[in-house]
Amino acid sequence: MSVDIATVKKIASLARIAITDDEAARIAPELDNIMGWIEQLGEVDTSDVAPMTAVIPNHLRLRDDVVTDGGVRDAVLSNAPQAEHGFFTVPKVIE
Repeated sequence: MSVDIATVKKIASLARIAITDDEAARIAPELDNIMGWIEQLGEVDTSDVAPMTAVIPNHLRLRDDVVTDGGVRDAVLSNAPQAEHGFFTVPKVIE
């Protein structure tokens, strides 16, 4: 695939990037080289390579999924302006 100045301007327009004609002329060969490298990667035989998500093996350190209330209810409610029966007390909004 050959990248010309019109293609560079179209890509810049889609990306909402303002470029001049000189910049487009300078960028066109660079993008053409990048597209050539991508085409070379497409020629590599990867049929015997297993799919992977990372280049190094990562294992998550898991913890037990235990439900707790935090054990700090009284400390939290001590900061509330009003509290009753272990809950925040707020003014009635709807009558």
